[in-house]
Amino acid sequence: MKTNILIYEDNTDLCEALVQLINTSDSYVCAGAFQNCIDVLNDIETLKPNVILMDIDMPLRSGIEAVRLIREVNKEVKIIMLTVFDDNQNVIAAICAGASGYLLKKYCFEKLFVAIAESLEGGAPLSANIARMVLDHLVQSSYGAIEKYDLTVREKEILNDLVKGHSYKMIAAALNISFETVKSHIRNIYEKLHVHNQSEAVAKALKNRIV
Repeated sequence: MKTNILIYEDNTDLCEALVQLINTSDSYVCAGAFQNCIDVLNDIETLKPNVILMDIDMPLRSGIEAVRLIREVNKEVKIIMLTVFDDNQNVIAAICAGASGYLLKKYCFEKLFVAIAESLEGGAPLSANIARMVLDHLVQSSYGAIEKYDLTVREKEILNDLVKGHSYKMIAAALNISFETVKSHIRNIYEKLHVHNQSEAVAKALKNRIV
């Protein structure tokens, strides 16, 4: 069964090109493409996407607002933000809202399938400078005492790899453990950090200086 992908992009030419590219794949299918996200909750309920490609700047409702709404009802779907600039503060807001990662529009056709596959494997398409921006943002906005979490050494290693954007497969290979063992550790990490997905785990790890 092919992976369902939804696209939210108000640039008609780019949107149509992404639809055509996705539908050439043996693994993915575009289940819907929209120029705004005003009905995003109905869309995901009806079309059941596995991955969402979400433009940040759209009419009627921003992509960031859409991410917040989606995360209130769905913690599992992968949301990759589409953006023109990798130093845009809106990217930070999107990631903190629950986006799984981001993809620069200028690399859409070159890196689209890699970004989708990485997100589905548990990774987060996220560059080092964006991770640093998120860290700086969270540190500046954190005024309370840093909470401690009872993570094991192995769990901290894996969490550190998640912060770096490594996929489950990459972590398994680097640590010489099985894919299922990595998944088990990550479930424990999520439970200890009281989070539901990788984006939330990374944000909390950075904010609390766990890694």
